[in-house]
Amino acid sequence: MELDMLPSLDPTVADITRRIRERSAERRILYEARMADQHRRGVHRGELSCGNLAHGFAACGETDKNALKLMNSANLGIISAYNDMLSAHQPLATFPETIKAAARAMGSTAQFAGGVPAMCDGVTQGQPGMELSLFSRDVIAMAAAVGLSHNMFDAALYLGVCDKIVPGLFIAAARFGHLPAMFVPAGPMPSGLPNKEKARIRQLFAEGKASREELLEAESQSYHSPGTCTFYGTANSNQLMMEMMGLHLPGTSFVNPGTEMREALTRFATEQAVRNSEPGGDYRPFYKQVDERAIVNAIVGLLASGGSTNHTLHLVAMAAAAGITITWEDFTDLSAITPSLMQVYPNGQADINHFQAAGGMSFLFRELLAAGLIHGDIPTVFGTDLTAYTREPFLEDGKLTWREGPEKSLDEEVLRGVATPFAATGGLTVVDGNLGRGVIKVSAVAEEHRVVEAPVRIFEDQNALKAAFEAGELDRDVITVVRFQGPKANGMPELHKLTPYLGVLQDRGHKVALVTDGRMSGASGKVPAAIHISPEALDGGPLAKLKDGDIVRLDANSGTLEAKVDAHTWAERECHVAELAPHHVGLGRELFGGFRHLASAADLGASVFGGFEADDLARQAGQIHAEDA
Repeated sequence: MELDMLPSLDPTVADITRRIRERSAERRILYEARMADQHRRGVHRGELSCGNLAHGFAACGETDKNALKLMNSANLGIISAYNDMLSAHQPLATFPETIKAAARAMGSTAQFAGGVPAMCDGVTQGQPGMELSLFSRDVIAMAAAVGLSHNMFDAALYLGVCDKIVPGLFIAAARFGHLPAMFVPAGPMPSGLPNKEKARIRQLFAEGKASREELLEAESQSYHSPGTCTFYGTANSNQLMMEMMGLHLPGTSFVNPGTEMREALTRFATEQAVRNSEPGGDYRPFYKQVDERAIVNAIVGLLASGGSTNHTLHLVAMAAAAGITITWEDFTDLSAITPSLMQVYPNGQADINHFQAAGGMSFLFRELLAAGLIHGDIPTVFGTDLTAYTREPFLEDGKLTWREGPEKSLDEEVLRGVATPFAATGGLTVVDGNLGRGVIKVSAVAEEHRVVEAPVRIFEDQNALKAAFEAGELDRDVITVVRFQGPKANGMPELHKLTPYLGVLQDRGHKVALVTDGRMSGASGKVPAAIHISPEALDGGPLAKLKDGDIVRLDANSGTLEAKVDAHTWAERECHVAELAPHHVGLGRELFGGFRHLASAADLGASVFGGFEADDLARQAGQIHAEDA
C-alpha cells in the first residue's frame, strides 16, 4: 500500500492528534532541543578519552576491539530483560550472540550494555510481590539508562516482551532519544489448553468443585513452553503497540520463538539498527521517529484490538518521556470512532496465534490505514513509512523477504475488517462521578452486564474478598469495592485474582461489578470493573468515604460512577484511614517507600519521574512569575 494512495485521515483522529500536539507544544520543543543537544555533544565512543575507551572494550575479542578503536563503524548497545524464570523472556538468552554475529557481518560491533529486571505478574498475581510490579516499570527505565550511560553506543536494541518491561524500555529509549532504537521481541508460545476450558476450571476451583491438582494441570497446559502467554493481555498488547509505532520490524510481533523465522528477524533487526545509526548512513534517532502521531497510532491499535487497560497508565507515562501529554479523554474520544476488529481472549476464545494465522498485523494495518484511522506517514525502524507494514515476512531459500499480507481475514471469528467489525467502538471508556475518575474496558462485558446498581461491600485487601466469597457473604447483587490499592498506598497491584470469584457470582444471575483504585490484568474479562479510580483513596479520594451498604451505580454506557448518597451527607463524611503498614515491608517492599511517596496519580501515568519537561516548564514559569513580581 503506497502512502499517496491512502484515504485522508479520519477527521476525529486528525483533531485529537492536533490537540495533543498543541497541548504538548512547549514540552515537546524542550524535549527535542535536549535530544539534539545530546547528539551535538557526541553520542558514542568518539567522545571518550583513551582511558574511558580502553575500559569500554577491555573484555572484547581482538576483532571487536580493533573495530571499536576505529570511529567509522556502529557499536550497538543491547539492553535485555532476559531471565530464565519468565517464559516470555527465556528465549532472549541466545539473542545477544545472534546480534553480535550479525553486527560483525556488517563490519560493526554489539555489546551487552545491561540487563533489566523482569518480573512475571502471572507468578506474583495475588501475592505480596505484585505490589512491586507497577514500580518495576520505572526501575527498568532507570536500569536501562545505567546501561546506556557509558556512551559507547551508536544505537540500541531493546529486548523485552511483558507487562511493565516494554513500557520501561520505551521510557529509557525516549530519554536516550538521540540514539536510534530497535525493539526486538521473542514471540508467543505455541497454543495450549483452550482459554475457555482454562477459565472454566478456574471458576470450578473457586467454587470448590475442582481440586488443586486439576487446577494446576490446567494452568500447566495453558502456560507450557518458552514464549509469551497467548492470551491478549498487556504483554501482547505491548508488541502490537510497538509495531503500530514503527518500532518493530513489520510482522515481527507474533512469530513463535525457537523458529528459523524468529532467528532471521533478530538478525535483520540488528542489520537494520546498524543502517539506522549515524555511521550506518541513515540516522534515525528515536526522538525524530516517535511523536504524537506514533502515540495516536498506538492508542488506536490498542482500542481496535481490545488491548490491556494497563496501557491507560503506561502510554501516559511513555508519551510523557517523549515530551508528549496525553489524557484519558484522548483514549475515550478515539475509542468512540475506532471499531473493534479482534476477538482474542479475554474478548473471545481464540489466542494470539489464531490472530496471527487469520491475517495478523499486516491485515490490521491494511484495514486501519485504509480507514484513515492511523497515521501512515510516520518514519519507522524499517527505513520506510508505516504503509510498508501491510507486508509480512517470509523466508525464501533462507533469505528474509516481505510480501503483501492477506487482503481478507482468514477467520472472521477472530479478525475482521472495518466494514464488518465486532463492535462499532473500541470498548474502552472513562467513568466519572462523585467517586472519582477511572477507566472501564467493556469489550468482553456483555451488554446486559454493563449497568450495575447495587449495595457495596468494601474491602481493603483482596484476600478479604476471597474469604467473604467463600463464606457466602457475596451471594447477591453487589458492587465490590477494593480500595487503598493505588500507587501511593501499596504500589497498585493487579487484582486479577478476584476475577473467578466475581465471575461465579455473575454466572449465578447476580448483578456484580468491581470498583477499585487498583489495577486489573490485561486479561480482565466479563465482569464490569471500574479501575484506576483517581484520586486514590490514600490521597483523600472519595472511595475512602464509602461505607458498606451504600448504593453505587456503575453505568459503563453513559460513563458514570456515582454513590447514591445525598450531597450534604456525602460532603460531611470523613475519609476512612487504612492500616497499610503490613503492605510496606517484606519481599523488598520496604525498598520502595520512596517510590510510593513520589508516585503520580493514575491518570498521570502512576510514575515516579514527575513529568520530565512538564515539571521543568512549570519551574521556568514560576521563575518568570517571580521575576515579574
